Amino acid sequence: MLPQQRLLLELLAMSGDIALTRTDDASILWRTAQECCDKGWLALKQISPGVHKASLTLVGRQAIGAAVPKT
Repeated sequence: MLPQQRLLLELLAMSGDIALTRTDDASILWRTAQECCDKGWLALKQISPGVHKASLTLVGRQAIGAAVPKT
């Protein structure tokens, strides 16, 4: 896991879902989010044109060793 991937996953673990704008597909944030999505660590869902919700998946929590919340 690359440092920027861990940083994004840790941010999601601490803050919950975040919104990402897709104004620049070449940005480090968007590329990192796409890499994490490809590995199944986070889910991206379009919530409006150009805006996506990023959510940490169970696999992502396990990848960073975060505690899985009890439901």
